[in-house]
Amino acid sequence: MICRLWRGWTTRENADAYERIVRGQVIPGIEARRIPGFQSIDLIRREREDDVEFMTLMWFDTLASVQAFMGEDYERAHVPAAAQAVLSDFDKRSAHFEVLDRRQQPH
Repeated sequence: MICRLWRGWTTRENADAYERIVRGQVIPGIEARRIPGFQSIDLIRREREDDVEFMTLMWFDTLASVQAFMGEDYERAHVPAAAQAVLSDFDKRSAHFEVLDRRQQPH
């Protein structure tokens, strides 16, 4: 399994707008593509002293699944123009990690 990690930062004033764009447009757009091997996406938010940090974690079966999402330059960040407009900074490249151990816990 592969975890694709990306981070972006926005002002406190733009944080809610960014979250709405990602939850309302970006994630549904990715899901609509029905990418083979794409398992899920997590959007997380952290309030910091001077800004707000967002992180996405995307879970894929294999690196080939990531390439099906982004193409040959699969490390390139996927940040649509509407999202870029409200971010103050963001990772231009995503990091990819091989998941060695992920344990679901019983509820």
